[in-house]
Amino acid sequence: MNVLSIENLSKSFGERILFEQLTFGIDQGQKVALVAKNGAGKTTLLRCLYGKESADSGTVVFRKDIRIAWMDQTDAYHTDSNVWDIVSDNYNESHGLLYAYNKALEAEDNDEVERLSNEITALDAWGTEAEISRILGILKLDANALIKTLSGGQKKRISLAKVLLAGADFLVLDEPTNHLDLDMIEWLESYLSGSKATVFMVTHDRYFLEAVCDVILELEDKTLYKYNGNFSYYLYKKAERQEQLASSIDKAKNTFRTELEWIRKQPKARGTKQKARIDAFLDVKNAASRKVGSEELQLGIKMERLGTKIVEFHNVKKSYGSKKILDGFSYNFQRRERIGVVGNNGTGKTTFIKLLLGELEPEGGKVVVGDTLFFGHYTQDIIEFKADAKVIDIVKEVAEFIPLEKGRQLSAAHLLERFLFPRDMHYQFVSKLSGGEKRRLKLLRVLMANPNFLVLDEPTNDLDIFSMAALENYLSLFEGSLVVISHDRYFMDKITDHLFVFEGEGKIVDITGNYSAYRQEQRKPKTQETPSLSPKEVKLDAEKKRMSYKEQIEFNQLEKDIALLESEKEALTAALSNGNLSNEELLALGQRIGAVVEHLDTKSNRWIELAEFA
Repeated sequence: MNVLSIENLSKSFGERILFEQLTFGIDQGQKVALVAKNGAGKTTLLRCLYGKESADSGTVVFRKDIRIAWMDQTDAYHTDSNVWDIVSDNYNESHGLLYAYNKALEAEDNDEVERLSNEITALDAWGTEAEISRILGILKLDANALIKTLSGGQKKRISLAKVLLAGADFLVLDEPTNHLDLDMIEWLESYLSGSKATVFMVTHDRYFLEAVCDVILELEDKTLYKYNGNFSYYLYKKAERQEQLASSIDKAKNTFRTELEWIRKQPKARGTKQKARIDAFLDVKNAASRKVGSEELQLGIKMERLGTKIVEFHNVKKSYGSKKILDGFSYNFQRRERIGVVGNNGTGKTTFIKLLLGELEPEGGKVVVGDTLFFGHYTQDIIEFKADAKVIDIVKEVAEFIPLEKGRQLSAAHLLERFLFPRDMHYQFVSKLSGGEKRRLKLLRVLMANPNFLVLDEPTNDLDIFSMAALENYLSLFEGSLVVISHDRYFMDKITDHLFVFEGEGKIVDITGNYSAYRQEQRKPKTQETPSLSPKEVKLDAEKKRMSYKEQIEFNQLEKDIALLESEKEALTAALSNGNLSNEELLALGQRIGAVVEHLDTKSNRWIELAEFA
C-alpha cells in the first residue's frame, strides 16, 4: 500500500537545477535510502517533503491516516529545557499525558496528578516512561541534563530519540548514524530492521544501508533512479547501468563523427540541408557529450620520504586527576601502517592523538618524532573562510602546485577535478557549498599539503558514498603512515589493518585484524576470563594448546608481512649491486636494508612463537 506519492517534483536555486520532474512512491513498511553526491539536493528534497522548503512544481502526498516523525539536522531546542522534556513533548498521546503528569508533580497539583494518573492507567501508558528511559540510556543521554550544557552530537542524538519515541508509522531520518558510537549504530540497525514503520532516510553509512534498506533511490543528474534491493544490489545495478550508458555514448560518438562529416560537406545555404537530419545531429551531439561519472581518485602524489624513525612512544603516561588515559604505553609506528583508533567516548582517543601530534606533553615517558616526519591532521572542525573566498582560492592557499612522481606537477585546478570538484565549481563561493562539500574541501587541503603521516578524525562524516570511495582509493595508494578515528565500519574495515582499542583506565589493546572481526569476537559468549594482549608485551601463555581467534589473524598477517619484507630485502640487495649508484643512494639503501632486516627478525620471531600452537 502506497504511503507517500511524489509527482513531477522540481526544485532549483536561480539557474542551478537540483532536480526536476521527480516521480516516485514509497510503500508501507519499506526501508528506503536516498543517496547522491554532496550538493546534489538530498537535504533539499527531504525539506520539500517536510514542508520546510517549497518546491517549484509538483506534489507531495502522504496517506492521511499515518503518523509521521521527522529527524532534522537543524533542530533547535529551548536551552533551559532538559532532555526528558524535549523527547517526551511531542504529538504522541502517551507522551503528552506523561509530560503533563510530571509537570503536575513538580507543581504539587494533587488533583491534576490524580486525573492524569487515571488517564494514563486507562490508556495503559505507564510502560512508555520506561521506554523513554531505555532509549535515552542506549543513546547515552542524561534525562535531567539541560540542553544548554550539551554538545552538538548530544543534541543530534536527542533528535533521533524524539523520532524513535514518537510511535510514528513513517520515519524520515537525515543522517541518523552521525554522532553515534559503534554500539549505538549497531543497535539502531537492529531496531529499524525489526520495526514495522516505513523509513525514508539519507545516510552514508554503507554497512547501515546494507543491513537496513530494501530500496535505494539515487539522485543523479537531476533525475531519480530506483533500485529494489539493498546496497550491494544497488552497486551491482548502478555499475550495469553505467556500462550500458558508456556503450550508448560510444555508439553516439561514432554516429556523431559520421553526421559531423555530412554536416560539413553541405552547402552553407541552410535551405539546402535536411532540417530533420540537422535536428537529429544536435540530439546525437548532446548524447555523445555525456560523461559517465567516475568516483575514482588517483593522485600519485610524491611525498617526502619517511626515515627509519617515524614516531616512538616510550612508556608514555598521561592522566587527568585520578583518571588514567595512558599508563606506560609503548609503541613504534612503522611505514604504511594503517591503525584504527576505537573506544567509547572519554577513554582517551583524543588525548592520544594530541600526544602523537605533540600538542600535549606526557606526564611520564617520552614521545620521539622522526626528523623527516610531516603530519597531516584532519579534524571535525568546520572550515573557516572569508566571505568572498572561492573554492580554488581555498586550495591555492596551501599550494599552487604539488609534486607528482617522475618530476611531474599537478595544478590546484587539476587536483580539484580529481577530488570530484568539476571545473564549473572552482570559482563558486565556498559559502554556497553543502556541508559535505566543505568537509571534502577541507580534507583536500590536508592531503595536498603532502604529509607523510596522516591523522584523520572522523573523515567520513558528511561525505557522500562517492567521496568516501575516492578517499579510500587515495589512502590505499598512500605510502605514509595512517591513524584514523572513525565510526564508519565499512571505512575502517577497508582501510585499517589493526586497531588500538581504548578500554579506559589507561588500557589500550592492540588488535590485529579489521573492525568487524574484532566486534564479532567481542560478541562471542565468554566461557572463561582471558587476559588481553598488551601492546608492549605480546607473549603466549605456555599452557595454551591452540591459538586464539585474534592470534590466528595475527599469524596469517605475519606470513604476508614476512613475504613482503623478504621480497623487499631481495630487491634492495639487488639494487646495491648496481655500480652506478651515488654515495647518498648507497647510504639510503643500506639504511633501508637495516630497517627491513630488523622488522623481518621481529616478525619472524613472533611467527615462530605462534607456530608452536598452529
